[in-house]
Amino acid sequence: MEMKIGRNDACWCGSGKKYKKCHCDFDEILQEHKILGEIVPSRELIKNKIQIQGIKDSGVINTAVLDYVAENIKLGCTTEDINKWVHEKTVELGAIPAPLNYRGFPKSVCTSINEVVCHGIPSADIVLKDGDIVNVDISTIYKGYFSDASRMFCIGNVSDEKRKLVDVAKETVQRGLAAVKPWGHLGDVAQAIKDLAHENGYTVVREIGGHGIGLEFHEDPWVSYTTDKGTDMLLAPGLCFTIEPMINMGTHRIVTDSKDGWTVRTADGKPSAQWEIQIVVTDNGCDVISH
Repeated sequence: MEMKIGRNDACWCGSGKKYKKCHCDFDEILQEHKILGEIVPSRELIKNKIQIQGIKDSGVINTAVLDYVAENIKLGCTTEDINKWVHEKTVELGAIPAPLNYRGFPKSVCTSINEVVCHGIPSADIVLKDGDIVNVDISTIYKGYFSDASRMFCIGNVSDEKRKLVDVAKETVQRGLAAVKPWGHLGDVAQAIKDLAHENGYTVVREIGGHGIGLEFHEDPWVSYTTDKGTDMLLAPGLCFTIEPMINMGTHRIVTDSKDGWTVRTADGKPSAQWEIQIVVTDNGCDVISH
Protein backbone atom coordinates (compact mmCIF):
# COMPACT_ATOMS: atom_id res chain seq x y z
CA MET A 1 0.00 0.00 0.00
CA GLU A 2 1.15 3.52 -0.75
CA MET A 3 1.68 5.61 2.37
CA LYS A 4 -0.74 8.42 3.09
CA ILE A 5 0.78 11.89 3.26
CA GLY A 6 -0.37 14.96 5.15
CA ARG A 7 -1.26 17.99 3.07
CA ASN A 8 1.64 19.98 4.53
CA ASP A 9 4.16 17.15 4.27
CA ALA A 10 6.76 16.99 1.49
CA CYS A 11 5.29 15.49 -1.67
CA TRP A 12 6.08 11.86 -2.40
CA CYS A 13 7.44 12.77 -5.86
CA GLY A 14 10.60 14.36 -4.45
CA SER A 15 9.88 17.86 -5.73
CA GLY A 16 10.44 19.40 -2.31
CA LYS A 17 7.03 21.08 -2.46
CA LYS A 18 4.25 20.57 0.04
CA TYR A 19 1.93 17.74 -0.93
CA LYS A 20 -1.09 20.04 -1.16
CA LYS A 21 0.69 22.19 -3.77
CA CYS A 22 2.09 19.28 -5.76
CA HIS A 23 0.43 15.87 -6.22
CA CYS A 24 -2.55 16.11 -3.86
CA ASP A 25 -5.09 16.87 -6.60
CA PHE A 26 -3.36 14.33 -8.85
CA ASP A 27 -3.80 11.58 -6.26
CA GLU A 28 -7.46 12.48 -5.78
CA ILE A 29 -8.07 12.03 -9.52
CA LEU A 30 -6.27 8.68 -9.45
CA GLN A 31 -8.37 7.56 -6.52
CA GLU A 32 -11.59 8.49 -8.34
CA HIS A 33 -10.56 6.34 -11.31
CA LYS A 34 -9.44 3.51 -9.03
CA ILE A 35 -12.87 3.44 -7.35
CA LEU A 36 -14.37 3.00 -10.82
CA GLY A 37 -12.27 -0.15 -11.22
CA GLU A 38 -9.72 1.31 -13.62
CA ILE A 39 -6.01 0.43 -13.72
CA VAL A 40 -4.00 3.32 -12.30
CA PRO A 41 -0.21 3.69 -12.26
CA SER A 42 1.68 3.40 -8.98
CA ARG A 43 3.67 6.35 -7.67
CA GLU A 44 6.88 4.59 -8.72
CA LEU A 45 5.84 4.93 -12.38
CA ILE A 46 5.21 8.67 -12.23
CA LYS A 47 8.34 10.61 -13.11
CA ASN A 48 9.09 13.96 -11.45
CA LYS A 49 10.49 17.01 -13.25
CA ILE A 50 14.12 16.18 -12.50
CA GLN A 51 13.69 12.63 -13.74
CA ILE A 52 11.84 13.74 -16.86
CA GLN A 53 14.64 16.15 -17.71
CA GLY A 54 17.21 13.39 -17.23
CA ILE A 55 15.24 11.06 -19.50
CA LYS A 56 14.92 13.82 -22.10
CA ASP A 57 18.69 14.41 -22.00
CA SER A 58 19.18 10.70 -22.66
CA GLY A 59 16.65 10.96 -25.49
CA VAL A 60 18.62 13.73 -27.16
CA ILE A 61 21.60 11.39 -27.41
CA ASN A 62 19.45 8.46 -28.55
CA THR A 63 17.93 10.54 -31.34
CA ALA A 64 21.37 11.84 -32.36
CA VAL A 65 22.67 8.27 -32.70
CA LEU A 66 19.66 7.32 -34.83
CA ASP A 67 20.34 10.37 -37.00
CA TYR A 68 23.95 9.21 -37.37
CA VAL A 69 22.79 5.80 -38.55
CA ALA A 70 20.41 7.47 -41.02
CA GLU A 71 23.32 9.43 -42.48
CA ASN A 72 25.47 6.33 -43.02
CA ILE A 73 23.24 3.34 -43.69
CA LYS A 74 23.34 2.16 -47.31
CA LEU A 75 23.26 -0.75 -49.69
CA GLY A 76 26.15 -3.15 -49.04
CA CYS A 77 26.88 -2.28 -45.43
CA THR A 78 26.61 -5.02 -42.82
CA THR A 79 24.51 -4.99 -39.70
CA GLU A 80 27.79 -5.22 -37.77
CA ASP A 81 28.74 -1.89 -39.38
CA ILE A 82 25.54 -0.46 -37.87
CA ASN A 83 26.42 -1.95 -34.50
CA LYS A 84 29.86 -0.34 -34.63
CA TRP A 85 28.42 3.08 -35.57
CA VAL A 86 25.90 2.93 -32.74
CA HIS A 87 28.40 1.82 -30.13
CA GLU A 88 31.09 4.32 -31.05
CA LYS A 89 28.71 7.28 -31.44
CA THR A 90 26.92 6.54 -28.18
CA VAL A 91 30.20 6.34 -26.25
CA GLU A 92 31.47 9.47 -28.00
CA LEU A 93 28.43 11.34 -26.68
CA GLY A 94 29.13 10.18 -23.13
CA ALA A 95 26.47 7.50 -22.90
CA ILE A 96 26.12 3.71 -22.80
CA PRO A 97 24.30 1.47 -25.32
CA ALA A 98 21.51 -0.07 -23.23
CA PRO A 99 21.13 -3.34 -25.22
CA LEU A 100 24.75 -4.44 -24.78
CA ASN A 101 24.79 -7.40 -22.35
CA TYR A 102 21.15 -6.76 -21.40
CA ARG A 103 19.95 -10.23 -20.35
CA GLY A 104 22.81 -11.59 -22.43
CA PHE A 105 22.14 -9.67 -25.65
CA PRO A 106 25.57 -9.54 -27.34
CA LYS A 107 25.41 -6.28 -29.31
CA SER A 108 24.76 -2.55 -28.87
CA VAL A 109 21.75 -2.33 -31.19
CA CYS A 110 18.99 -4.48 -32.68
CA THR A 111 18.86 -4.74 -36.48
CA SER A 112 15.79 -6.50 -37.89
CA ILE A 113 15.49 -7.13 -41.64
CA ASN A 114 12.40 -8.03 -43.69
CA GLU A 115 10.60 -10.90 -41.91
CA VAL A 116 12.54 -10.30 -38.68
CA VAL A 117 10.08 -8.58 -36.37
CA CYS A 118 12.52 -7.48 -33.67
CA HIS A 119 15.69 -8.30 -31.69
CA GLY A 120 17.80 -9.09 -34.74
CA ILE A 121 21.45 -9.56 -33.75
CA PRO A 122 24.00 -7.63 -35.84
CA SER A 123 26.55 -9.70 -37.73
CA ALA A 124 29.41 -9.12 -40.16
CA ASP A 125 27.81 -11.86 -42.28
CA ILE A 126 24.50 -10.01 -42.76
CA VAL A 127 24.75 -7.57 -45.67
CA LEU A 128 21.98 -5.09 -46.52
CA LYS A 129 20.72 -5.99 -49.99
CA ASP A 130 18.72 -4.18 -52.64
CA GLY A 131 15.05 -4.24 -51.65
CA ASP A 132 15.57 -4.88 -47.93
CA ILE A 133 13.67 -3.05 -45.22
CA VAL A 134 15.47 -2.86 -41.89
CA ASN A 135 14.55 -1.67 -38.43
CA VAL A 136 17.33 -0.15 -36.33
CA ASP A 137 16.36 -0.07 -32.65
CA ILE A 138 18.58 2.09 -30.44
CA SER A 139 18.46 2.43 -26.65
CA THR A 140 20.67 4.64 -24.50
CA ILE A 141 21.68 5.03 -20.86
CA TYR A 142 22.84 8.54 -19.94
CA LYS A 143 23.58 9.42 -16.33
CA GLY A 144 21.35 6.56 -15.23
CA TYR A 145 18.38 7.54 -17.41
CA PHE A 146 17.07 5.37 -20.26
CA SER A 147 15.77 6.27 -23.73
CA ASP A 148 14.61 4.12 -26.64
CA ALA A 149 13.48 4.59 -30.26
CA SER A 150 13.70 2.89 -33.65
CA ARG A 151 13.29 3.68 -37.32
CA MET A 152 12.78 1.76 -40.54
CA PHE A 153 15.14 2.17 -43.49
CA CYS A 154 14.45 1.19 -47.10
CA ILE A 155 17.52 -0.12 -48.89
CA GLY A 156 17.83 0.45 -52.63
CA ASN A 157 14.83 -0.39 -54.81
CA VAL A 158 12.21 -1.48 -52.31
CA SER A 159 8.97 -2.92 -53.69
CA ASP A 160 5.79 -0.86 -53.48
CA GLU A 161 4.31 -3.55 -51.25
CA LYS A 162 7.11 -3.31 -48.70
CA ARG A 163 7.27 0.49 -48.87
CA LYS A 164 3.55 0.74 -48.12
CA LEU A 165 4.03 -1.51 -45.07
CA VAL A 166 6.83 0.76 -43.82
CA ASP A 167 4.74 3.90 -44.38
CA VAL A 168 1.63 2.52 -42.73
CA ALA A 169 3.66 1.29 -39.75
CA LYS A 170 4.99 4.81 -39.30
CA GLU A 171 1.50 6.27 -39.55
CA THR A 172 0.21 3.88 -36.88
CA VAL A 173 2.70 5.40 -34.44
CA GLN A 174 1.50 8.91 -35.32
CA ARG A 175 -2.12 7.82 -34.84
CA GLY A 176 -1.21 6.30 -31.50
CA LEU A 177 0.63 9.45 -30.47
CA ALA A 178 -2.40 11.59 -31.35
CA ALA A 179 -4.53 9.39 -29.07
CA VAL A 180 -2.43 10.12 -25.98
CA LYS A 181 -4.41 12.43 -23.71
CA PRO A 182 -3.95 12.99 -19.97
CA TRP A 183 -6.45 10.85 -18.04
CA GLY A 184 -7.18 8.80 -21.13
CA HIS A 185 -6.14 5.14 -21.40
CA LEU A 186 -3.46 3.03 -23.05
CA GLY A 187 -6.31 1.27 -24.85
CA ASP A 188 -7.04 4.53 -26.69
CA VAL A 189 -3.55 4.30 -28.22
CA ALA A 190 -4.00 0.64 -29.10
CA GLN A 191 -7.38 1.22 -30.73
CA ALA A 192 -6.01 3.95 -33.01
CA ILE A 193 -3.06 1.76 -34.03
CA LYS A 194 -4.87 -1.50 -34.69
CA ASP A 195 -7.71 0.23 -36.58
CA LEU A 196 -5.29 1.74 -39.09
CA ALA A 197 -3.31 -1.49 -39.45
CA HIS A 198 -6.43 -3.56 -40.06
CA GLU A 199 -7.82 -1.00 -42.53
CA ASN A 200 -4.74 -1.67 -44.65
CA GLY A 201 -5.00 -5.43 -44.41
CA TYR A 202 -2.16 -5.82 -41.90
CA THR A 203 -1.95 -7.48 -38.49
CA VAL A 204 -0.45 -6.33 -35.21
CA VAL A 205 1.92 -8.48 -33.16
CA ARG A 206 0.23 -9.46 -29.91
CA GLU A 207 2.92 -11.00 -27.71
CA ILE A 208 5.41 -8.13 -27.91
CA GLY A 209 4.57 -4.48 -27.30
CA GLY A 210 5.80 -1.25 -25.81
CA HIS A 211 6.90 -0.67 -22.23
CA GLY A 212 7.45 1.85 -19.51
CA ILE A 213 10.97 3.27 -19.47
CA GLY A 214 13.05 5.95 -17.82
CA LEU A 215 14.70 4.80 -14.61
CA GLU A 216 15.02 1.26 -15.97
CA PHE A 217 15.22 -0.13 -19.51
CA HIS A 218 11.89 -1.93 -19.16
CA GLU A 219 9.33 -0.84 -16.59
CA ASP A 220 5.60 -1.21 -16.20
CA PRO A 221 3.27 -0.75 -17.92
CA TRP A 222 3.45 -3.32 -20.68
CA VAL A 223 1.92 -1.56 -23.70
CA SER A 224 -0.36 -3.70 -25.86
CA TYR A 225 -1.60 -2.61 -29.29
CA THR A 226 -4.55 -5.00 -29.39
CA THR A 227 -6.65 -3.66 -26.49
CA ASP A 228 -9.73 -1.48 -26.82
CA LYS A 229 -10.41 2.22 -26.31
CA GLY A 230 -11.23 3.11 -22.73
CA THR A 231 -9.37 0.11 -21.29
CA ASP A 232 -5.92 -0.60 -19.83
CA MET A 233 -3.83 1.72 -17.66
CA LEU A 234 -4.80 5.34 -17.05
CA LEU A 235 -2.57 7.85 -18.86
CA ALA A 236 -1.56 9.93 -15.87
CA PRO A 237 0.83 12.89 -16.33
CA GLY A 238 4.38 11.76 -15.63
CA LEU A 239 3.90 8.28 -17.10
CA CYS A 240 6.72 7.51 -19.55
CA PHE A 241 6.52 4.71 -22.14
CA THR A 242 7.24 3.69 -25.73
CA ILE A 243 4.86 3.47 -28.66
CA GLU A 244 6.25 0.74 -30.93
CA PRO A 245 3.67 -1.43 -32.70
CA MET A 246 5.03 -4.22 -34.88
CA ILE A 247 2.96 -4.37 -38.05
CA ASN A 248 2.99 -7.59 -40.10
CA MET A 249 2.06 -7.96 -43.75
CA GLY A 250 0.66 -11.43 -43.08
CA THR A 251 -0.19 -13.30 -39.89
CA HIS A 252 0.25 -11.74 -36.47
CA ARG A 253 1.92 -14.94 -35.29
CA ILE A 254 5.65 -14.88 -34.53
CA VAL A 255 8.42 -17.35 -33.72
CA THR A 256 11.63 -16.87 -31.75
CA ASP A 257 14.87 -18.34 -33.06
CA SER A 258 15.66 -21.45 -31.01
CA LYS A 259 19.40 -21.11 -31.60
CA ASP A 260 20.11 -17.52 -30.54
CA GLY A 261 17.06 -17.08 -28.29
CA TRP A 262 16.54 -13.50 -29.47
CA THR A 263 15.63 -13.12 -33.14
CA VAL A 264 11.86 -12.91 -33.61
CA ARG A 265 10.41 -13.61 -37.07
CA THR A 266 6.96 -13.68 -38.61
CA ALA A 267 5.57 -17.21 -38.63
CA ASP A 268 4.73 -17.03 -42.35
CA GLY A 269 7.98 -15.37 -43.47
CA LYS A 270 6.25 -12.22 -44.69
CA PRO A 271 7.73 -8.77 -43.90
CA SER A 272 7.19 -6.82 -40.69
CA ALA A 273 7.78 -3.13 -39.97
CA GLN A 274 8.13 -1.14 -36.77
CA TRP A 275 8.80 2.45 -35.76
CA GLU A 276 9.28 3.38 -32.12
CA ILE A 277 9.05 6.61 -30.18
CA GLN A 278 9.31 7.32 -26.47
CA ILE A 279 6.94 9.76 -24.77
CA VAL A 280 5.98 11.20 -21.41
CA VAL A 281 2.37 12.12 -20.65
CA THR A 282 1.92 15.78 -19.68
CA ASP A 283 -0.93 17.87 -18.30
CA ASN A 284 -1.72 19.01 -21.85
CA GLY A 285 -0.96 15.91 -23.93
CA CYS A 286 2.51 14.42 -24.20
CA ASP A 287 6.13 15.20 -25.07
CA VAL A 288 8.16 13.05 -27.46
CA ILE A 289 11.44 12.14 -25.76
CA SER A 290 13.14 10.14 -28.51
CA HIS A 291 12.16 9.36 -32.10
